Amino acid sequence: MLDRRKVVFGLSTATLATATLATLVPTSLWAAASIKPDEASALLVIDVQNCFLPGGSLAVKEGEQVVPVINKISKGFANVVMTQDWHTPGHISFASVHSGKKPFETVDLPYGKQVLWPDHCVQGTDGASLSKDLAIPHAELIIRKGFHKDVDSYSAFLEADGKTSTGLAGYLKGRKIKRVFVAGLATDFCVAWTALDARKAGFETYVVEDACRGIDTQGSLAKAWADMAKAGVKRIQSGDIAA
Repeated sequence: MLDRRKVVFGLSTATLATATLATLVPTSLWAAASIKPDEASALLVIDVQNCFLPGGSLAVKEGEQVVPVINKISKGFANVVMTQDWHTPGHISFASVHSGKKPFETVDLPYGKQVLWPDHCVQGTDGASLSKDLAIPHAELIIRKGFHKDVDSYSAFLEADGKTSTGLAGYLKGRKIKRVFVAGLATDFCVAWTALDARKAGFETYVVEDACRGIDTQGSLAKAWADMAKAGVKRIQSGDIAA
């Protein structure tokens, strides 16, 4: 934020009156400094599902707190896409299908290292349902991911093998979307992977930090933010988005 004291102290006497007048301008007239979603912008709401909320099998700490923030910012977007984890029973990412393994341990699979999770977001179960408190009736598309039994899928764009597309990039480009804003659960997995793949697909990408919450296992949250920063993902707060 602009430090007006530094600005004033650096001014000559001749311009001091102008600077003083500027401090009296209503803050609403400074809105150009905030980000205004337009027709080329889309909000991606990632996996705000019962399994990731309090009482769920893979609850993200404070996950429920993202819901009112997402509801609020969604009103400023003409284009909203939501995602759902949508796993088969016995999915390869579940610790329960790997003998002797516990949740949050890792295994090596053909497509790379896989974190093992408690069973979650199984197709057709209440845990896989989107939160009933989400209020985004104008959302235009729901992308389901992770429905292939032998490969996990964090990103809204590509499955964990890095090559199987969900079709989201084509959809957004067909709608002439140029920048995406990512919110939801969890910051260090599905949000981060979505943001990184959005950059690879050529979209200007923002992650709305206070509209996300992380799991943070084995330093995953710090790594995710570092990876996103390196890729050119912009880290913002919901207040940075103009209503």
